Amino acid sequence: MELFSSIVSIRWSDLDPNYHVRHSAYYDWGAQQRVEVLNNLGLSMRVMQENNFGPILFREECVFRKEIHMGDHITISLSMKSVNEDGSRWTMQHLLTNQKGDLCATITIDGAWIDTIKRKLANPTPGVVIETMKKFPQLA
Repeated sequence: MELFSSIVSIRWSDLDPNYHVRHSAYYDWGAQQRVEVLNNLGLSMRVMQENNFGPILFREECVFRKEIHMGDHITISLSMKSVNEDGSRWTMQHLLTNQKGDLCATITIDGAWIDTIKRKLANPTPGVVIETMKKFPQLA
């Protein structure tokens, strides 16, 4: 299965005083892409809100390999690195590549689902969650 990919538009506000992309912009891009992918797979913010659950991150790590500058064309790809049997805990990975195909950064996140009322880890709708998580391409 192919990775979920999208093109990142680099904005002036994404730059730091050294004229390359500031570190926190990478995390913003990853978060936005994850929300969009979940939404496209049927696990929308509305579904999560109606069922009182949402994603929570334990770890988010970015390894920076090449600078990204204004004018670069960046593709960000998302895949599932690992997921437990019921879909309640998972690790996802984003690969950010430039127009030459060079790997610029890797973002790895470990997460789970939280019950937004009880404020505890939960898998309130295991059928929906696991079916959605199975739709992700698996990282080899």
